[in-house]
Amino acid sequence: MANSASGMHVSDECKLKFLELKAKRTYRFIVFKIDEKAQQVQIEKLGNPEETYDDFTSSIPDDECRYAVFDFDFTTEDNCQKSKIFFIAWSPDTSRVRSKMLYASSKDRFKREMDGIQVELQATDPSEMSLDIIKGRVNL
Repeated sequence: MANSASGMHVSDECKLKFLELKAKRTYRFIVFKIDEKAQQVQIEKLGNPEETYDDFTSSIPDDECRYAVFDFDFTTEDNCQKSKIFFIAWSPDTSRVRSKMLYASSKDRFKREMDGIQVELQATDPSEMSLDIIKGRVNL
């Protein structure tokens, strides 16, 4: 637990895949998991570009913490196609206290490593990251 104050190490693969999502739109979303034994954040799932928000939410476990990024496409009132990259810190009430603390203490470092996140969401319940909430956060 010596380095828990500074957060977990973020694997190079995490940074690389995030850059691919941001620059090339290779993925719709990425779900990240902290591996306590390896003391680092790793990729758990990559979502294909054609996957939906429902596919994304169903790939996050109900009772375990995760970080995730989601590339959300939307159309503005002026009929312009845009996208925003959401960072979601998923910390359900049913997850272990130790896990919640680990994810909370590592979040800032993780976000610093993922340059290009535009909107952040904290969620402890599925309703806090519903599609309506996402749409509301892009200021449509």
